[in-house]
This record gives sequence, structure tokens and C-alpha cells, in this order.
Amino acid sequence: MAENIEDKNKEQNNPKQEKPKSERPKGDKPKFNVYWVYAIIAIVFIGMQFMNFGSGAVQTTWNDFKVRMLTNDDVKKVVVVNRERVEIFIKDDKISNERYKDINSKGVGSFSKNEPQYYFTIGSVEVFEQQLKDAQSTLLEKNDISVFYETRTDYFRDILSYLLPIIILIAIWIFIFKRFSGAGGGSQIFNIGKSRAQLFDKESHVKINFKDVAGLEEAKVEIKEIVDFLKNPQKYTELGGKIPKGVLLVGPPGTGKTLLAKAVAGEANVPFFSLSGSDFVEMFVGVGASRVRDLFKQAKSKAPCIIFIDEIDAIGRARGKNANYGANDERENTLNQLLTEMDGFATNSGVMILAATNRADILDRALMRAGRFDRQINVELPDLNERREIFEVHMRPLKVSPEVKVDFLSKQTPGFSGADIANLCNEAALIAARTEKKLIEKQDFLDAIDRIIGGLEKKNKIISIDEKRTVAFHEAGHAATSWLLEYANPLVKVTIIPRGKALGAAWYLPEERQITTTEQILDEMSATLGGRASEELIFGKISTGALNDLERATKQAYAMVAFYGMSKSLKNISYYDSTGQNEFGFTKPYSEKTAEEIDKEVSSIIELAYQKSKELLTKNKDGLIKLAELLLEREVIFAEDLENIFGKRAFKNADLENMLSSNRENPNKSTDKKLEENIVSNESIKE
Repeated sequence: MAENIEDKNKEQNNPKQEKPKSERPKGDKPKFNVYWVYAIIAIVFIGMQFMNFGSGAVQTTWNDFKVRMLTNDDVKKVVVVNRERVEIFIKDDKISNERYKDINSKGVGSFSKNEPQYYFTIGSVEVFEQQLKDAQSTLLEKNDISVFYETRTDYFRDILSYLLPIIILIAIWIFIFKRFSGAGGGSQIFNIGKSRAQLFDKESHVKINFKDVAGLEEAKVEIKEIVDFLKNPQKYTELGGKIPKGVLLVGPPGTGKTLLAKAVAGEANVPFFSLSGSDFVEMFVGVGASRVRDLFKQAKSKAPCIIFIDEIDAIGRARGKNANYGANDERENTLNQLLTEMDGFATNSGVMILAATNRADILDRALMRAGRFDRQINVELPDLNERREIFEVHMRPLKVSPEVKVDFLSKQTPGFSGADIANLCNEAALIAARTEKKLIEKQDFLDAIDRIIGGLEKKNKIISIDEKRTVAFHEAGHAATSWLLEYANPLVKVTIIPRGKALGAAWYLPEERQITTTEQILDEMSATLGGRASEELIFGKISTGALNDLERATKQAYAMVAFYGMSKSLKNISYYDSTGQNEFGFTKPYSEKTAEEIDKEVSSIIELAYQKSKELLTKNKDGLIKLAELLLEREVIFAEDLENIFGKRAFKNADLENMLSSNRENPNKSTDKKLEENIVSNESIKE
């Protein structure tokens, strides 16, 4: 399971994304927007208020009016408008005088006979009349200036004064509720109950197909059948077959459930609604159920089609089993509506539900029954052959050295999911680019594996000589026991360079098997406890460095007793709950006496594994010391070093033998160089 290139994701996630301006053809014009018209109208109205198109009157003052105009007897008449504005009309034969150059610059023709040349404002009409009367009696021989009074009404300003506050309130209301209900995509308060599903159809076609999905052959067989049903329904309906109402993809994270759904969208050529289970959840009561109804309404109108709900456990959790002990009624109402819609529409409507989850154990039983989710497709972690196919897909766009073999990488990554492999290829490319290489080499992939599993190297971390020696013997104990035990996973590499929170790390080559026997589990536990056994054997004391080892061994022992029925006193009894119903319960499915018996059995199993590891290391103490000293010298050792010290492994492992023979035939120069660097750094510490 893997995607070809990231560009396909970008095209799918943004099918209608606008091109940058630099990439647009010259002939393309920006799309028309109705808001531009509103903006132009608003600008015109505002301009009309601040610009006087009909009158060219110049503002002046009472003193200027008195000194310049009344003194020279240039005033023809005065008009008082609305008891606050005084408009002055100059005599026609005096306008061209030098005194009025401020209006002459506009041109005499710019004023009509009915328009004033000057104006000023007054506070009181009575005071103005008295001032004008006194000025005429003092400056003029006769009071021949006519004073007129007018009342003018500005209808536009009056209407705007009423409408503007209302318009502002409406604009604020729309803005607030648009943001409140989620501004993205034009969502408003009136369509908050609408479905948020993203529709992929002929216009926004998904570019991913089944060729881009590596591995998952068994899952693709069933998925392809559903796609074929949507394309050629008559092939099945003629025999009386019906389309499955729902298909549930179940598997660990990163195994390709969502990618498989994308491939279905790209192959089916029918409308594809995609959304997440959390898209139904909202703070408003009834919104989730409303969105479910709207989703199925849209789907029925576009049938045949597919609805994909990712992470369906967000709304499909079993009712009455809420972890918060305060049942979320809104989520349960949403689930009830989903159950009704899945069981309600006709079987021949062509609407199919495709869902994905990694928590199928907590889903409601009513959701899982036949007639709703008719099929459950398990999408498991990829095996060796599937990992090879995934590597081939992800290494396609990379510039890889010819020495890198896909078979080798697939064997080095047991337990990796498709997402882990994609991350591994990307990390290898980054490591190669960091060292300015032209091609990605084998060592870059190995370093990327170490980086993902163990974390980043911390060569500058301060560790005392005694601590470093303790870590070396601890890791040597793990390496020796894993090499000498029959069913333990053989060592590939061990280092005492700190990685992440660990002071040392070891890499093993686990055998890919489906079932495990008691002897295999005990040997794995003995190898896990080999580090602590080595510390006690060499130093006569133990340290806190075995915390992770003890945790893993304890969990394995409890699983043997309580789940797998592998203990002597509690044979063939399992308290494992596959339904997950007792996950949040306060009671255990066994009595206090049985709990004591389980604790005793766990303690005896761990002690048995520990003593087995300690006896094995005692017999091979010389080899253990040599291995630890070599580890102190180099800081990194490989399976070849264990073979040189302990001899060939007595128990055959095909993958290990192939790896050793490959390393003998093609020794990795970059590894030797890295070992030399480690030796130099180690000598500086000793000094």
C-alpha cells in the first residue's frame, strides 16, 4: 500500500485550486465577482457626499465677506439656506475683478447665474442679520443688499442616515455568524446542518488507482468486485445478486485503508463522497443527525455513488459504553440516524458505504451486523512480498544506487507498515542529501531504519566510563543470548551509542510467523532478560537500565498466563476480551484468588526465563567478555562479529544466513568507514 507521488495528493486535495498568476495564460481574465458591483456603487455614493458637482462655491468667512465684498459694494444678494449656510452672489460686472482671482481661476463661465460664488456658515440667523445691518449702515450708502431665506431638503442624505446603521448591523451579523459556523467554503449559520462531505466526480476526478496501491492483494480482490458492481451492475443483478450496503476496512494505522478508498474513488468513475467521522460531531444539538440526513439525500440524488467515512469510530462507538461515563447524547443520536439511513434506503439505489477504522472492537454491534456493513476487510501489516512491492512503488521517484536491493530492504523491515516504508524512503533521501550524495546508497537506507526504530543518535551525550561499560555488557548480554537460544530472534546489529532515551540499542531479525509456541515465547523472554543477567554475572549488581526489558517480559508473561492459557496451574483458560466491552470496567473477570495465582505464575515464568539466560551466559562467559570489549572498542557490532566469537549459529535461519553471505560477498565500505570513526571517538573518550 503506497502512493506514487505527492503531486497526486495535491491534485486530489485541491482539484479546483487556482493557478498562480505567473502560470496563468495571458488570455485568462479574473472571474467576475458580484461584490465588485457593490463596492463601485458604495464608492459612488460616498463620493457624491464629499464632492459638490453642481456648485463651484468657495468657502469664506464673515470677515472676508465684510472687508472684501461689502466694502467694495460687490454683493448682489445673499441667500440664507436652512438657517445655517449663507450663500453669496457677486455682481456680474465685479466677478472678473482681481479681488476674486480665487474664483476666476475656475473661469467665469463655470458659474451659472443661479449659483453662488461664495458661502460661509453661521450659528444664528438673528446675529447674522444684525451684523449685516450694521455693516451696510457703516460701509454702504444704502441698504440695497437683498437677503433671501430658503429651506432645502437632501432626500438622499436623510434616507442614507436611516439605512446606514441598519446596513452596518446586518453586515456585522452576517460576518459574526459566518465566522461562528465555520467560514471555510462559504458555510453560514443557515446551512450548519448540511453535510460537509467532499464530492469527487468527473470534474474533480481522483488520479490514484489500484496500480498505486502496492500489496493488499486480498483486500483489492473484494474492493475490485464492488467497483465492478458499480460499473457493470447487470452482470450481478441478472443472477439475483445485490450490491453490499457497506464495506468496513479494519487494520492498524498506516496500512493503507484511506489510500485503498482513494483508489476506489479513482477506479469507480461514480460520485464519491469523502468525509471523516468527526465531521458529524458539533457543539449544537441535532446537527450530527441533520448532516447524516443531508449526506444521504445528496447521495441518493447522485446514485450510484460511494460514501466514504474515515475513522468511523468517532461516531460509531458502542452506545452506553462511553469512556467519559457521561454519555454523549449528540453522538448517539448521530449514530442512530446513521443506522436508520443505512438500513432504510432501497437495496437497488446504488448507494454504498465504505468506512475505515483501526478500532473495530469498540464499534456498536448494530452497526456491524449484516445488512449494514456486509463485509469486513482486514488490512493487515504487509508481509515480506508486500513490503517488496511497497518499496518498489516508493523508490520509483528516488535516485537510488544500483547496489540497493529491494529484497534486502524488505527483509530488514519486518513489522513496518506502508506509511513506515514511505517515511523510511524519505528519510534515506534526506540523509543522502545531507551528505551531498548524488545517489541514495544502501547505508543511507540502513541509517534511516536505525533512525526510525531507535531514534536519533546522541554522540555528544555525556556518559561516564563505568556507565558505558555497564551499557556495553548489558547489550552484549542481549546479543549473546539471542545468538545462542534456538527460538530467540538473532541479532543484526547492536550499538552503545545513545539513541533517543535509550543508552544502547539492538536490532534483531524476527521470524515472520502467525502462531507462537510456549518455547518460543520463553526463549524471547530469556533474550530480553539477557542484559540484566549479564550485569549481575559480571558486576555482581544490577542497574535501572533494564526497565524496558522488564516491562516487555512482564507483559509477555501475563499474556501467557491470562490470555493464552500457557501456565501450569491455569491451563486452557483465557480472560482476553476481544469485544472491548470490559475496557472501561472497574471489575476483573476473575476472583482475587485467581489474581494471586496469576501473579505467582507470572513471577515463576519470569524467574525461569531469567535463570535460563543467566546459566547460558555463565557457560559462555569468555565470549560475553570478548563481545563486550569489542563493543566498547567499536561502539557498533554486527552479526558477523558474533559469528566470529561464538561460531556459526547452531539453529538455522534462512534470512540471517542470506544476510551474512551477502555481507561477505559485498562488504559495505561506508560501514567500515563509520566503524573507523567510532573507534577514533572511543579512543578520545578513553584518554
